[in-house]
Amino acid sequence: MSFDGIIFLLILALIAYFFYWNKKKAQLAFIEKYRFSSSIGKKVQKKYPHLTQDQIDLVIKGLRDYFYICNKAKRRMVAMPSQVVDVAWHEFILFTRPYQAFCKKALGRFLHHTPTEAMRTATLAQDGIKRAWRLACAKSNINPSTPTRLPLLFSIDSLLGIEDGFKYSLDCKDKSSPFYGDGYCAGHIGCASGCAGDSGAPSSSSGFSDGCGGDTSGCGGGCGGD
Repeated sequence: MSFDGIIFLLILALIAYFFYWNKKKAQLAFIEKYRFSSSIGKKVQKKYPHLTQDQIDLVIKGLRDYFYICNKAKRRMVAMPSQVVDVAWHEFILFTRPYQAFCKKALGRFLHHTPTEAMRTATLAQDGIKRAWRLACAKSNINPSTPTRLPLLFSIDSLLGIEDGFKYSLDCKDKSSPFYGDGYCAGHIGCASGCAGDSGAPSSSSGFSDGCGGDTSGCGGGCGGD
């Protein structure tokens, strides 16, 4: 190939990357600014009547965060770590046309909601929760290998006192922790929990290493996205 041909291909690649970058930027901006129907919050509050309006707003923020990391995940499966946010997601799906329109603008595709048990393999579910941890940490500027706090999607169920929620602890060996002997180890995420969306990302999608693996016992399931 001639030098001029190589230059031409490089220019085409740069143009393609520019359009791709602008598209992703527009999608993320759309997610951050999208106004979810107040009916979603009302449905969540009906299931969990102890929640205040400020707490419902936090649930909606968690839902926004989930769609954000699904966008970052490049079409691979991302687990839903929170029970209360999953309820909000399910209620949003019931608004069929608005949900379809949202997915098209935010993700460029429809994001399905599938039980973890219906996933093709257990490994797929395991990868989904690892990916959710990694991307949620990246969004909150947390090192997933040595976290000093939990990202919202992994802390919200405990924070809001969701009885059937998923509880995570930074240090499962800390006997002073209220979740000692209960819940999931954030530092040892290697199994399925919650629900998932069919998106995801390779391990290089964040600036941090995977930080997942180790003891996979004591982890539970729920539902997921396909």
